[in-house]
Amino acid sequence: MYKVGIIGCGRPSNYEGSTGHGIAHHHAVGYKGCNDTKLVAVADIVRENAKAFASQHDVPRIYESYQEMIVREKLDMVSVCLWIPLHAPVVKEAATLGVKAIHCEKPMAPTYGEAKSMVETCNRSGVQLTFNHQRRFGEVFRKAKEIAHSGAIGQIHRFEGYCSNIFDWGTHWIDMMFFYNNDEPASWVIAQINSQTENKLFGVDMENQAICRIQFNNGVTGLLDTGIDKRTCALRIMGSDGLIEVTVPDGPALRFLAKGYRGWQEPEIRELKSQHMPIVFTSAITDLVDALKTGREPELSSRKALQATEVIFSAYESSRRRSRVDLPLDIEDSPFLDMLERGMIGPRKGK
Repeated sequence: MYKVGIIGCGRPSNYEGSTGHGIAHHHAVGYKGCNDTKLVAVADIVRENAKAFASQHDVPRIYESYQEMIVREKLDMVSVCLWIPLHAPVVKEAATLGVKAIHCEKPMAPTYGEAKSMVETCNRSGVQLTFNHQRRFGEVFRKAKEIAHSGAIGQIHRFEGYCSNIFDWGTHWIDMMFFYNNDEPASWVIAQINSQTENKLFGVDMENQAICRIQFNNGVTGLLDTGIDKRTCALRIMGSDGLIEVTVPDGPALRFLAKGYRGWQEPEIRELKSQHMPIVFTSAITDLVDALKTGREPELSSRKALQATEVIFSAYESSRRRSRVDLPLDIEDSPFLDMLERGMIGPRKGK
């Protein structure tokens, strides 16, 4: 039985200032649903938040210091459910305090250098690091991949994704493109971004719109189109003989057109469109625990998270360079934050 702690509880949902999302609660449900983990403690710098969280999830002990929690409880694993700028410093310090595994929320970090440093620190310390791209365990996404690789739509040529931003939400869709493509590496990225009004989520500035093309080594391409006005399917897989659409607004969770079928086909999906159902988080936790036991790579490994993160920062770098970016990416900063600071984009542009 692995002893687990959660770092960052957030405000209770009925408190002023709460985002209402409460991702730490989903982590707690995931651990409680896994037979090999026991949630023994939580830490939050606001004691009242930790107390409310512990009461809701029957967690025996609370801390204000995550360092103290890890050491005193002799934890095997921690979940990091903090805002994005805190991911790197907390993950890197936790890796030195004796835990065997760290499961961190996405996106990885505000800069590419910080993202890489987390992976490097955990690799040196022998700590398994994973990031919560939980959609890899969603039934609708797995069914879409199964259909795509069954040959029903012929040879896969292209992935398309539509969402509100490339950094916070886009990390999921880029990760899904890798997932659908059996984690084939990307070779280059070309992109452009627009930032005219302030758009800050979880402590990090993000763009208002982006268009990003990804070239994978096997010839498949990806296109991510972001902006708050998107009203189309979330993801599309296009093949030589058909296509698959995932989470269609006001429509089915999954549908496909394929040779040999008449019209749209709608496979039954028990999860509907939710990617935050308990089973998804429990499946993710169960997988990372099994990987810890066996030594295999977890489905949500830091290597896989970093490949999606590299594409995100390559998109920003392409906008900064005004040219295609060939991988591997050779920067440490966030080109978007750099351009914002220098007034090249954003509300201050031209002032």
